[in-house]
Amino acid sequence: MLAASTAVSGGGVGARSWIVNVQVPHDYQRRAVVRHVSSVARSLQLRGRGVGMLTAAPVSRGVHECDDEVSVHATVGLGLPTWAASQSEVLDDFRPGTINVVAFLPVRLSPGGLLNALTTVTEAKVQALWEAGVAATGTATDAACVVCPVEGPRDLYGGPRSTWGSRLARATYAAVLVGARGWSA
Repeated sequence: MLAASTAVSGGGVGARSWIVNVQVPHDYQRRAVVRHVSSVARSLQLRGRGVGMLTAAPVSRGVHECDDEVSVHATVGLGLPTWAASQSEVLDDFRPGTINVVAFLPVRLSPGGLLNALTTVTEAKVQALWEAGVAATGTATDAACVVCPVEGPRDLYGGPRSTWGSRLARATYAAVLVGARGWSA
């Protein structure tokens, strides 16, 4: 699949063979994150380049939502929600909390469309947090990954008013909203 990801391991844009969302302990302090994800991938016998995300949120409580062939998986941890434009540059009071979103689109997007889809995921995530009453744009460690087929005619658009972007936005919003409400409960 062709992926666009903000993950620290395998992030960027390009062909990827696998995606993992690894649950780590709340006191996770590992600095060699890429090496850790590579170790997990080897233990799962995954081959080729992939995307590795980490979260202290319970992966077993991940939320899956679909909207007309668009599939979104989200794990939502809100241990330390924050605003993107916060006055603080560094977190002094770090507590685990990560929102990881993985979205699968059934059509190939252009490179710009794929990056636009990442923006759509982020916008829908923020909308869901607002709806859930969370005064934040996310957490400092959130990651997103949008994947689509490598072959086929390219769709140029991934924004929230495009055909596939609107479906992506609705599925992401639904998954993050359920996850945020579950975290609060």
